[in-house]
Amino acid sequence: MKGGRTIKDITEREFSELVHFIKQNYGINLSQKRTLVYGRLNNYIVQSGFTSFSEYFSYVKNDLTGKAGVTLVNKLTTNHTYFLREPQHFELLKNVVLPYLAEAEKKNKDLRVWSAGCSTGEEPYTLAMMIDSYFGPEKYLWDTKILATDISTSVLGKAQKAIYSTQQLEMLPDKWRTTYFQKFSEESSILRETIRREVIFRRFNLMNEIFPFKKKFHLILCRNVMIYFDEKTKKDLINRFYEHMEPGGYLFIGHSESINRYESKYRFIAPAVYRKG
Repeated sequence: MKGGRTIKDITEREFSELVHFIKQNYGINLSQKRTLVYGRLNNYIVQSGFTSFSEYFSYVKNDLTGKAGVTLVNKLTTNHTYFLREPQHFELLKNVVLPYLAEAEKKNKDLRVWSAGCSTGEEPYTLAMMIDSYFGPEKYLWDTKILATDISTSVLGKAQKAIYSTQQLEMLPDKWRTTYFQKFSEESSILRETIRREVIFRRFNLMNEIFPFKKKFHLILCRNVMIYFDEKTKKDLINRFYEHMEPGGYLFIGHSESINRYESKYRFIAPAVYRKG
């Protein structure tokens, strides 16, 4: 901590103001996350030379470049993820979803996949490796580019580097580790270019009322993202996913999340898996 200085606490008014700002602009509900907010921002505020949360927050609101807001979101969003997280999902993808999509799209050979809230890349890269492994020698005949979005520029930067520690790769099958990765250092590996170029990373705010996509998706994964949204924000987002999904397409959410069947047209398939039509 710079000069041993610290900020005593975030006041009720400061916390309420910040919660409102984040909710209004990014859809994230931090009203029950006071300890997290203080813990993640205190050192940064002190090291940046601000004397209080109010002074820092005033700076964020008046920064017309938007960069201060991006930094704030980067600090507050949780990005814990790992390869093959919630493995039941990937079993279903391999045994049910990919065989269905391969048959349904055998004429066009065009699969459109979106990893919404991709964090540091483990999810979209897992999808890319799974798709490559599934199609095998015929993969080159297919367009299976994966759109991977996140609101945090910090995690997107890490994802694009595609460098992971040896420990992070332990969940992957041996064949995937040897086929899709190469040594980067004594402690890390880098994903091979053939898989990296299958994923297109973009910064995107899921609160946007209009999704700028020309074509609809066959598969959307938005896992462990909506836990930060209130019910209305979640409902609106799920309905936008539905509008931008092909008939028969699949939506995967986190196992701690659910969709109210009375508020969505999605059909329940399996825990945290839904389908259009």
